[in-house]
Amino acid sequence: MDGSTALRRDRIVTRVGAAALMLLGAGWMWAIGTGRNRPAMAAEPTATARLSTSLTSADAPTTAYLTDASLRALSGELRGTSGKLRAQIRPAGAAIGAGSSGGTMVALTESLKSGSEAAPSAGIWKLAVAIGSVIKPIADFNLISTRSASDKRNGRLGLYYIGNWPGEGGAVSAPSKAPAERYRPPSGFIEVTQENADTRVSEHFTLRDFLTHDQPNVWPKYLVLEMRNVDKLELVLSDLEAHGIRVDGVHVMSGFRTPQYNRSGGDPSGRAGLSRHMYGDAADIFIDNDGNGVMDDLNHDGRVDIQDARVIAAAVDRVEAAHPEMIGGAGVYPAESGHGPFIHIDSRGYRARWVGSGGG
Repeated sequence: MDGSTALRRDRIVTRVGAAALMLLGAGWMWAIGTGRNRPAMAAEPTATARLSTSLTSADAPTTAYLTDASLRALSGELRGTSGKLRAQIRPAGAAIGAGSSGGTMVALTESLKSGSEAAPSAGIWKLAVAIGSVIKPIADFNLISTRSASDKRNGRLGLYYIGNWPGEGGAVSAPSKAPAERYRPPSGFIEVTQENADTRVSEHFTLRDFLTHDQPNVWPKYLVLEMRNVDKLELVLSDLEAHGIRVDGVHVMSGFRTPQYNRSGGDPSGRAGLSRHMYGDAADIFIDNDGNGVMDDLNHDGRVDIQDARVIAAAVDRVEAAHPEMIGGAGVYPAESGHGPFIHIDSRGYRARWVGSGGG
Protein backbone atom coordinates (compact mmCIF):
# COMPACT_ATOMS: atom_id res chain seq x y z
CA MET A 1 0.00 0.00 0.00
CA ASP A 2 1.48 3.46 -1.04
CA GLY A 3 1.31 6.61 1.07
CA SER A 4 -1.54 8.24 -0.87
CA THR A 5 -3.78 5.18 -0.45
CA ALA A 6 -3.15 5.11 3.33
CA LEU A 7 -3.90 8.81 3.57
CA ARG A 8 -7.22 8.39 1.73
CA ARG A 9 -8.13 5.50 4.05
CA ASP A 10 -7.41 7.57 7.18
CA ARG A 11 -9.52 10.45 5.89
CA ILE A 12 -12.50 8.09 5.25
CA VAL A 13 -12.22 6.63 8.78
CA THR A 14 -12.05 10.10 10.27
CA ARG A 15 -15.14 11.27 8.38
CA VAL A 16 -17.15 8.17 9.33
CA GLY A 17 -16.18 8.61 13.00
CA ALA A 18 -17.17 12.27 12.94
CA ALA A 19 -20.54 11.39 11.41
CA ALA A 20 -21.15 8.78 14.09
CA LEU A 21 -20.35 11.28 16.84
CA MET A 22 -22.75 13.80 15.31
CA LEU A 23 -25.54 11.20 15.24
CA LEU A 24 -24.90 10.27 18.87
CA GLY A 25 -24.92 13.92 19.91
CA ALA A 26 -28.17 14.53 18.10
CA GLY A 27 -29.78 11.54 19.75
CA TRP A 28 -28.62 12.69 23.17
CA MET A 29 -30.05 16.20 22.65
CA TRP A 30 -33.36 14.71 21.46
CA ALA A 31 -33.57 12.51 24.54
CA ILE A 32 -33.01 15.49 26.83
CA GLY A 33 -35.67 17.52 25.04
CA THR A 34 -38.34 14.86 25.04
CA GLY A 35 -37.53 13.90 28.63
CA ARG A 36 -38.53 17.36 29.79
CA ASN A 37 -42.01 16.87 28.34
CA ARG A 38 -42.82 13.45 29.86
CA PRO A 39 -43.66 12.55 33.51
CA ALA A 40 -40.76 11.32 35.60
CA MET A 41 -40.61 7.52 35.84
CA ALA A 42 -40.98 6.07 39.34
CA ALA A 43 -37.92 4.41 40.78
CA GLU A 44 -37.87 0.63 40.46
CA PRO A 45 -39.41 -0.73 43.71
CA THR A 46 -37.19 -2.77 45.94
CA ALA A 47 -37.72 -6.50 46.30
CA THR A 48 -39.12 -5.90 49.80
CA ALA A 49 -41.56 -3.29 48.49
CA ARG A 50 -42.74 -5.60 45.71
CA LEU A 51 -43.17 -8.43 48.24
CA SER A 52 -45.17 -6.23 50.62
CA THR A 53 -47.36 -4.97 47.76
CA SER A 54 -48.09 -8.50 46.60
CA LEU A 55 -49.07 -9.57 50.09
CA THR A 56 -51.41 -6.67 50.77
CA SER A 57 -53.07 -6.64 47.34
CA ALA A 58 -55.92 -9.09 46.94
CA ASP A 59 -55.45 -8.99 43.16
CA ALA A 60 -51.74 -9.73 43.18
CA PRO A 61 -51.06 -13.17 41.68
CA THR A 62 -48.37 -13.86 44.29
CA THR A 63 -50.55 -13.12 47.33
CA ALA A 64 -51.11 -16.79 48.06
CA TYR A 65 -47.51 -17.78 47.50
CA LEU A 66 -44.64 -16.93 49.77
CA THR A 67 -41.51 -19.01 50.12
CA ASP A 68 -40.11 -20.01 53.49
CA ALA A 69 -37.00 -17.94 52.75
CA SER A 70 -39.17 -14.84 52.28
CA LEU A 71 -41.02 -15.58 55.50
CA ARG A 72 -37.73 -15.77 57.38
CA ALA A 73 -36.74 -12.43 55.91
CA LEU A 74 -40.00 -10.88 57.08
CA SER A 75 -40.09 -12.45 60.54
CA GLY A 76 -36.45 -12.13 61.57
CA GLU A 77 -33.85 -14.77 62.18
CA LEU A 78 -36.21 -17.12 63.97
CA ARG A 79 -34.26 -20.24 63.14
CA GLY A 80 -31.24 -19.20 65.19
CA THR A 81 -27.55 -19.12 64.38
CA SER A 82 -27.71 -22.75 63.34
CA GLY A 83 -30.63 -22.13 61.00
CA LYS A 84 -32.26 -25.26 62.46
CA LEU A 85 -34.57 -24.03 65.23
CA ARG A 86 -38.24 -24.84 64.81
CA ALA A 87 -39.79 -23.09 67.78
CA GLN A 88 -39.93 -19.84 69.67
CA ILE A 89 -40.83 -19.78 73.38
CA ARG A 90 -42.76 -16.89 74.95
CA PRO A 91 -44.72 -16.45 78.20
CA ALA A 92 -48.48 -16.55 77.66
CA GLY A 93 -49.68 -13.00 77.06
CA ALA A 94 -46.26 -11.64 76.12
CA ALA A 95 -45.75 -9.77 72.86
CA ILE A 96 -44.42 -12.05 70.15
CA GLY A 97 -42.32 -9.42 68.39
CA ALA A 98 -42.50 -7.48 65.17
CA GLY A 99 -41.36 -8.84 61.86
CA SER A 100 -39.33 -6.92 59.32
CA SER A 101 -40.55 -5.18 56.14
CA GLY A 102 -43.78 -4.05 57.81
CA GLY A 103 -44.80 -7.55 58.86
CA THR A 104 -46.12 -8.46 62.29
CA MET A 105 -45.51 -11.74 64.06
CA VAL A 106 -48.76 -13.38 65.13
CA ALA A 107 -49.86 -16.65 66.72
CA LEU A 108 -52.62 -18.30 64.73
CA THR A 109 -55.80 -18.82 66.70
CA GLU A 110 -58.35 -21.56 66.03
CA SER A 111 -59.22 -19.85 62.77
CA LEU A 112 -56.42 -19.57 60.24
CA LYS A 113 -57.91 -16.22 59.23
CA SER A 114 -56.99 -14.44 62.43
CA GLY A 115 -54.01 -14.16 64.72
CA SER A 116 -52.87 -12.68 68.00
CA GLU A 117 -49.84 -10.43 68.43
CA ALA A 118 -49.42 -11.80 71.95
CA ALA A 119 -48.64 -15.39 72.91
CA PRO A 120 -51.99 -17.09 73.70
CA SER A 121 -52.63 -19.31 76.71
CA ALA A 122 -50.14 -22.07 77.49
CA GLY A 123 -49.78 -24.42 74.56
CA ILE A 124 -48.30 -24.78 71.08
CA TRP A 125 -49.39 -22.52 68.24
CA LYS A 126 -48.47 -21.93 64.63
CA LEU A 127 -46.37 -18.81 64.18
CA ALA A 128 -47.21 -16.59 61.23
CA VAL A 129 -46.44 -13.29 59.56
CA ALA A 130 -49.27 -10.80 59.02
CA ILE A 131 -48.96 -8.13 56.34
CA GLY A 132 -52.08 -6.09 55.77
CA SER A 133 -55.02 -8.48 55.69
CA VAL A 134 -52.91 -11.48 54.74
CA ILE A 135 -51.67 -13.99 57.35
CA LYS A 136 -49.11 -16.53 56.21
CA PRO A 137 -47.96 -19.37 58.53
CA ILE A 138 -44.23 -19.96 58.83
CA ALA A 139 -43.57 -23.45 57.58
CA ASP A 140 -42.44 -26.02 60.12
CA PHE A 141 -42.26 -23.57 63.02
CA ASN A 142 -44.20 -23.22 66.28
CA LEU A 143 -44.80 -20.70 69.02
CA ILE A 144 -44.69 -22.33 72.46
CA SER A 145 -46.52 -20.36 75.15
CA THR A 146 -45.44 -21.11 78.71
CA ARG A 147 -47.43 -21.38 81.91
CA SER A 148 -46.42 -18.91 84.61
CA ALA A 149 -44.22 -20.15 87.46
CA SER A 150 -46.57 -18.31 89.82
CA ASP A 151 -49.05 -21.14 89.23
CA LYS A 152 -46.76 -23.52 91.12
CA ARG A 153 -48.10 -24.51 94.53
CA ASN A 154 -46.04 -26.33 97.16
CA GLY A 155 -43.56 -27.33 94.51
CA ARG A 156 -46.24 -28.72 92.18
CA LEU A 157 -48.02 -27.80 88.98
CA GLY A 158 -51.16 -29.89 89.00
CA LEU A 159 -50.10 -33.44 89.83
CA TYR A 160 -46.55 -32.97 88.57
CA TYR A 161 -43.96 -32.48 91.29
CA ILE A 162 -41.25 -29.97 90.36
CA GLY A 163 -39.73 -28.78 93.64
CA ASN A 164 -38.11 -25.41 94.26
CA TRP A 165 -35.03 -23.65 92.91
CA PRO A 166 -32.17 -22.29 95.00
CA GLY A 167 -32.93 -18.68 95.83
CA GLU A 168 -36.61 -19.01 95.00
CA GLY A 169 -38.31 -16.25 96.93
CA GLY A 170 -34.96 -14.79 97.97
CA ALA A 171 -31.50 -13.81 96.77
CA VAL A 172 -30.14 -15.61 93.73
CA SER A 173 -26.89 -17.48 94.31
CA ALA A 174 -24.64 -17.70 91.25
CA PRO A 175 -20.92 -18.18 90.54
CA SER A 176 -19.12 -14.82 90.47
CA LYS A 177 -18.22 -15.14 86.78
CA ALA A 178 -21.71 -16.18 85.69
CA PRO A 179 -24.45 -13.90 84.31
CA ALA A 180 -26.77 -13.61 87.33
CA GLU A 181 -29.93 -13.83 85.22
CA ARG A 182 -29.02 -17.36 84.16
CA TYR A 183 -29.27 -18.54 87.75
CA ARG A 184 -32.66 -17.01 88.49
CA PRO A 185 -35.56 -19.44 88.98
CA PRO A 186 -37.50 -19.86 85.73
CA SER A 187 -40.45 -17.56 85.13
CA GLY A 188 -42.49 -20.13 83.25
CA PHE A 189 -42.85 -23.76 82.18
CA ILE A 190 -43.70 -25.50 78.93
CA GLU A 191 -46.74 -27.70 79.44
CA VAL A 192 -46.01 -31.05 77.75
CA THR A 193 -48.84 -33.46 77.08
CA GLN A 194 -48.83 -36.93 75.56
CA GLU A 195 -50.21 -35.33 72.40
CA ASN A 196 -47.61 -32.56 71.96
CA ALA A 197 -44.51 -34.26 73.39
CA ASP A 198 -43.11 -35.00 69.94
CA THR A 199 -43.27 -31.37 68.79
CA ARG A 200 -39.97 -30.47 67.16
CA VAL A 201 -38.01 -27.61 68.68
CA SER A 202 -35.19 -28.00 66.14
CA GLU A 203 -34.13 -30.25 63.30
CA HIS A 204 -32.83 -33.00 65.60
CA PHE A 205 -34.73 -32.49 68.87
CA THR A 206 -38.27 -32.65 70.25
CA LEU A 207 -39.83 -31.58 73.54
CA ARG A 208 -39.84 -35.20 74.66
CA ASP A 209 -36.03 -35.37 74.38
CA PHE A 210 -35.61 -32.88 77.24
CA LEU A 211 -38.21 -34.12 79.73
CA THR A 212 -37.14 -35.13 83.23
CA HIS A 213 -37.00 -38.92 83.61
CA ASP A 214 -39.48 -39.30 86.44
CA GLN A 215 -43.22 -39.56 87.19
CA PRO A 216 -43.85 -41.58 84.01
CA ASN A 217 -47.61 -41.79 84.48
CA VAL A 218 -48.18 -38.12 85.35
CA TRP A 219 -49.38 -35.82 82.53
CA PRO A 220 -49.07 -33.04 81.72
CA LYS A 221 -45.41 -32.70 82.56
CA TYR A 222 -43.56 -29.38 82.76
CA LEU A 223 -40.32 -28.39 81.11
CA VAL A 224 -37.83 -25.53 81.15
CA LEU A 225 -35.96 -25.18 77.87
CA GLU A 226 -33.59 -22.42 76.73
CA MET A 227 -33.48 -22.27 72.95
CA ARG A 228 -29.96 -20.84 72.94
CA ASN A 229 -28.66 -24.23 74.08
CA VAL A 230 -30.75 -26.07 71.49
CA ASP A 231 -29.19 -23.72 68.93
CA LYS A 232 -25.74 -24.56 70.31
CA LEU A 233 -26.43 -28.30 70.15
CA GLU A 234 -27.43 -27.95 66.50
CA LEU A 235 -24.23 -26.02 65.75
CA VAL A 236 -22.19 -28.79 67.39
CA LEU A 237 -23.97 -31.42 65.29
CA SER A 238 -23.36 -29.38 62.12
CA ASP A 239 -19.68 -29.14 63.02
CA LEU A 240 -19.48 -32.91 63.52
CA GLU A 241 -21.14 -33.48 60.16
CA ALA A 242 -18.64 -31.12 58.54
CA HIS A 243 -15.92 -33.39 59.99
CA GLY A 244 -17.47 -36.52 58.49
CA ILE A 245 -19.45 -37.79 61.49
CA ARG A 246 -23.07 -38.87 61.11
CA VAL A 247 -25.35 -37.29 63.72
CA ASP A 248 -28.82 -38.60 62.90
CA GLY A 249 -28.50 -40.94 65.89
CA VAL A 250 -27.99 -38.14 68.44
CA HIS A 251 -29.59 -39.09 71.75
CA VAL A 252 -30.34 -36.90 74.78
CA MET A 253 -29.55 -38.90 77.88
CA SER A 254 -30.55 -36.09 80.25
CA GLY A 255 -32.10 -32.72 79.45
CA PHE A 256 -34.14 -30.67 81.92
CA ARG A 257 -34.10 -31.86 85.51
CA THR A 258 -36.59 -30.56 88.03
CA PRO A 259 -34.94 -29.46 91.29
CA GLN A 260 -36.48 -32.39 93.15
CA TYR A 261 -35.14 -34.89 90.60
CA ASN A 262 -31.72 -33.25 90.47
CA ARG A 263 -31.47 -33.62 94.23
CA SER A 264 -32.76 -37.14 94.71
CA GLY A 265 -34.11 -38.76 91.54
CA GLY A 266 -32.32 -41.61 89.83
CA ASP A 267 -28.64 -41.64 90.78
CA PRO A 268 -27.91 -38.11 92.06
CA SER A 269 -24.20 -38.73 92.67
CA GLY A 270 -22.01 -36.19 90.93
CA ARG A 271 -24.83 -33.73 90.23
CA ALA A 272 -24.05 -30.09 90.89
CA GLY A 273 -26.27 -28.25 93.36
CA LEU A 274 -26.68 -25.48 90.78
CA SER A 275 -26.84 -27.88 87.86
CA ARG A 276 -27.51 -26.19 84.54
CA HIS A 277 -30.00 -28.97 83.86
CA MET A 278 -32.37 -27.27 86.33
CA TYR A 279 -32.25 -24.07 84.26
CA GLY A 280 -33.04 -25.65 80.92
CA ASP A 281 -29.79 -24.86 79.13
CA ALA A 282 -27.93 -28.16 79.45
CA ALA A 283 -28.06 -31.58 77.83
CA ASP A 284 -26.09 -34.79 78.18
CA ILE A 285 -25.83 -36.36 74.73
CA PHE A 286 -24.20 -39.18 72.82
CA ILE A 287 -24.22 -40.25 69.17
CA ASP A 288 -25.77 -43.67 68.57
CA ASN A 289 -26.16 -44.21 64.82
CA ASP A 290 -26.15 -48.01 65.06
CA GLY A 291 -28.97 -48.01 67.63
CA ASN A 292 -27.29 -50.18 70.25
CA GLY A 293 -28.01 -47.70 73.06
CA VAL A 294 -24.45 -46.42 73.62
CA MET A 295 -22.00 -44.01 72.04
CA ASP A 296 -20.56 -44.95 68.65
CA ASP A 297 -16.86 -45.30 67.93
CA LEU A 298 -16.55 -41.74 66.67
CA ASN A 299 -12.75 -41.65 66.44
CA HIS A 300 -12.61 -45.07 64.73
CA ASP A 301 -9.99 -46.52 67.07
CA GLY A 302 -11.92 -49.77 67.56
CA ARG A 303 -13.08 -48.87 71.08
CA VAL A 304 -16.03 -47.00 72.61
CA ASP A 305 -14.72 -44.92 75.49
CA ILE A 306 -14.32 -41.39 76.78
CA GLN A 307 -12.16 -40.51 73.76
CA ASP A 308 -15.32 -40.62 71.65
CA ALA A 309 -16.94 -38.06 73.95
CA ARG A 310 -13.83 -35.93 73.44
CA VAL A 311 -14.54 -35.92 69.69
CA ILE A 312 -17.77 -34.07 70.49
CA ALA A 313 -15.96 -31.84 73.00
CA ALA A 314 -13.61 -30.71 70.22
CA ALA A 315 -16.67 -29.68 68.21
CA VAL A 316 -17.96 -27.70 71.21
CA ASP A 317 -14.62 -25.86 71.38
CA ARG A 318 -14.83 -24.96 67.69
CA VAL A 319 -18.43 -23.74 68.02
CA GLU A 320 -17.62 -21.56 71.05
CA ALA A 321 -14.58 -20.10 69.25
CA ALA A 322 -16.81 -19.12 66.34
CA HIS A 323 -19.76 -18.05 68.53
CA PRO A 324 -18.47 -16.72 71.88
CA GLU A 325 -21.99 -15.66 72.87
CA MET A 326 -22.71 -19.38 73.32
CA ILE A 327 -19.86 -20.05 75.71
CA GLY A 328 -20.58 -22.54 78.45
CA GLY A 329 -19.73 -25.90 79.93
CA ALA A 330 -18.54 -29.15 78.39
CA GLY A 331 -17.85 -32.20 80.53
CA VAL A 332 -16.85 -35.61 79.20
CA TYR A 333 -17.87 -38.75 81.07
CA PRO A 334 -16.59 -42.33 80.82
CA ALA A 335 -18.78 -45.40 80.57
CA GLU A 336 -20.20 -46.80 83.80
CA SER A 337 -22.46 -49.72 84.64
CA GLY A 338 -25.64 -47.85 83.73
CA HIS A 339 -24.50 -45.98 80.62
CA GLY A 340 -21.83 -45.55 77.98
CA PRO A 341 -19.62 -42.48 77.55
CA PHE A 342 -21.35 -39.16 76.96
CA ILE A 343 -20.81 -35.40 76.98
CA HIS A 344 -22.56 -32.64 78.91
CA ILE A 345 -23.06 -29.40 76.92
CA ASP A 346 -24.48 -26.16 78.34
CA SER A 347 -24.56 -22.42 77.69
CA ARG A 348 -24.10 -21.08 81.20
CA GLY A 349 -22.35 -17.88 80.05
CA TYR A 350 -18.76 -18.68 81.02
CA ARG A 351 -16.30 -21.37 79.99
CA ALA A 352 -16.13 -24.55 82.08
CA ARG A 353 -14.47 -27.87 81.28
CA TRP A 354 -14.25 -31.05 83.32
CA VAL A 355 -13.90 -34.81 83.21
CA GLY A 356 -16.11 -37.21 85.12
CA SER A 357 -18.47 -36.37 87.98
CA GLY A 358 -19.60 -32.88 88.92
CA GLY A 359 -19.59 -29.61 87.02
CA GLY A 360 -22.87 -29.86 85.19
